[in-house]
Amino acid sequence: MDFLIQLFDKTIIGMIYSYFYHNMHNNMSEIKIICLAGATGSGKSALAAKLGHELDGVVINADSRQFYADFPIITAQPGPDETALCPHLLYGCLPATQKMSAGQYAQKASACIDEVLRQGKIPIVTGGTGLYFRALMHGIADIPPVPREVRQKWQEQCRELGSHALYDSLRNLDPDYAAKIHPNDRQRITRAMEVAEATGKNLTWWHQSQSGKRDLRYLYLGLGATLKELEPVLRRRIDVMLDNGALEEAKAALRHCADPKAPGWSGIGCAELFRALAGELTIGEAKDLWYKNTRAYAKRQLTWFRGEPDLRWIEKDNYNGILRMIKNLTITQG
Repeated sequence: MDFLIQLFDKTIIGMIYSYFYHNMHNNMSEIKIICLAGATGSGKSALAAKLGHELDGVVINADSRQFYADFPIITAQPGPDETALCPHLLYGCLPATQKMSAGQYAQKASACIDEVLRQGKIPIVTGGTGLYFRALMHGIADIPPVPREVRQKWQEQCRELGSHALYDSLRNLDPDYAAKIHPNDRQRITRAMEVAEATGKNLTWWHQSQSGKRDLRYLYLGLGATLKELEPVLRRRIDVMLDNGALEEAKAALRHCADPKAPGWSGIGCAELFRALAGELTIGEAKDLWYKNTRAYAKRQLTWFRGEPDLRWIEKDNYNGILRMIKNLTITQG
């Protein structure tokens, strides 16, 4: 990840630092927070740690898998080299039996942000769980759980008819929300349809009634990478994880929780190694499935973040573009 860090040399970091502190001291009603998002394997953790070190910041986790204390290797939690650079919060803080909802995350992350700001430091929220960023920045609608059969119905409809057909239906059902998403965005389209059927209210209604939004301001950045660029990185990372003891880590985790349905075991890498330890897969099969599922997850992440209107992309190999972006920094209202 050295090439990512080199792009953010002291000149650029100094500009961010100067911008943040100038605005903090001249308008205390505006609170500045860096949010660094991106797909798995894009280099977020290394970059966030470097920024935290140079800006006197604190890194706050926004990845749903990196909460679990039993899986630091498999979930690619920041290692000793990164945590030595600056404080890191909300990593390795949950047992495998517990789950962190988006609403719970927003509350915990907000408390961390308040404490970091109280200390006069810069919060750097980083991770790949798009719903967590949305809940933190915009609040979250208190939508009742959707029955499994309703969710499955719309997923099957999407597979059979295609996302464009469902999108046409959504335009009639919820034109405001449909205007915000792409006809290829299967995940958001099926979510909108299932919520409307299960609750009798469309997503626009729910979003207008959402709670938890705070008067904070964010710089929302996305670390750009194409799926083609990520593929060799993801393959290599799985090899490194196994070399570093991922299988032994999974064996140890079994002593704490042997339920494959537990939230901690549902993560990519964890689920495949559980099946290998149970004798359902060979290590080679588990490794191949791990990569396949990781690649599919990265693809979903890229789709999600590309649909976020406030996110500003940082292309890792475009130094001049990064420099122009920083010079023209715009803080988006959270």
